[in-house]
Amino acid sequence: MLTHRLTDTAEMRALEPAYAEQFTAFIERHRAHLAPWLPWSVALTDEPLTRAWLQRYAEEAARDAGRIYGIWLDGELVGGTLFRTFDVRFSTAEIGVWLAPHAEGRGLITRAATRMIAWAIDERGINRVEWRTVPGNARSIACAKRLGMTLDGVLREAFPYQGVKHDAQVYSLLAAEWRARSRR
Repeated sequence: MLTHRLTDTAEMRALEPAYAEQFTAFIERHRAHLAPWLPWSVALTDEPLTRAWLQRYAEEAARDAGRIYGIWLDGELVGGTLFRTFDVRFSTAEIGVWLAPHAEGRGLITRAATRMIAWAIDERGINRVEWRTVPGNARSIACAKRLGMTLDGVLREAFPYQGVKHDAQVYSLLAAEWRARSRR
């Protein structure tokens, strides 16, 4: 899955190190919007740091351990999605997502995550796909629910970020649930 059309004007494709300059500019423009939820949006402050971070994902993809994709709308990088973890041995993966405010409300994240879930389950044999979020991230929670995920529980104070120990809600979707949903 290198490129996948999401709509007539949007696509997702591998967010490779070659896009470091574009991704750095995206982060800079949207840091305030991303920072409450995504530690990397605070840490990636220049192109070399961003390129190194993207390179780690390229290496993870080569090891079959993680992947990262950008979402482009009308040729502009507006967001992305990733497999934060991808473990074929244990048949699990965790999806993470982000989107610029002006691109919200178009279903891009739901479409991109749907494509990732389909690929992971149908092509790679992943059995459990997770989605983790802090309880206050209403948009993330709504997307997990649209994808048919179930709240498994809360990991109390499991996400230390910006000096606060946040709870983490864990949603999941099992392959059997995905297949049943896909048949409908």
